[in-house]
Amino acid sequence: MIAFGRILIIIGISFVLIGGLILITSRFFPWLGNLPGDLSFEGENFKVYIPFATMILISILATILLNIFIRIFRR
Repeated sequence: MIAFGRILIIIGISFVLIGGLILITSRFFPWLGNLPGDLSFEGENFKVYIPFATMILISILATILLNIFIRIFRR
């Protein structure tokens, strides 16, 4: 039961860190969710937002950073 509690604490801290990262990036990079390639559909009672270009950009940056991190700590 103690291991389950630790897992919940780690998940909670991860959510707090990810939330803080989202707040920081939205403040310093306001253009990030409005790239040409992000789709937005609005109807009378709904709105759908699909950030394709933003997801691709974040994926490329995360892949580069992860590869650098792995190469540094593999030695």
